[in-house]
Amino acid sequence: MARRSVQGSVSYHAGQAAEHSVAADYESRGFKVCHRRWRGAGGEIDLIVRDARGLVFVEVKKSQSFDTAAARISKRQIDRICASAAQYLAQEPGGQLTNVRFDAALVDATGAVQIVENAFGQG
Repeated sequence: MARRSVQGSVSYHAGQAAEHSVAADYESRGFKVCHRRWRGAGGEIDLIVRDARGLVFVEVKKSQSFDTAAARISKRQIDRICASAAQYLAQEPGGQLTNVRFDAALVDATGAVQIVENAFGQG
């Protein structure tokens, strides 16, 4: 297997593991995972979770440190996630008036999870 293929496979599986850890964290706090890797016109939303207060759109980032993971979230990516979230909300009973939040879930090299609530300043 070519080196690039191996690196891509390792990154893919590390991302899957990070998303699984983040989903488990939300579930342990009473959230229900509605979707993993939901794809809208704007792009993919890693996790969509729900509790009694509303929906949370979660962007998962894994890196060596929490700071490095947070730095990997770009303005362009935030815009795409928000566009996809708006599309998702069209199917909700409350539509665009649904109570929502956008979180960043950061995973470091040790697998530790840090949730930054309302990370995009939206919702």
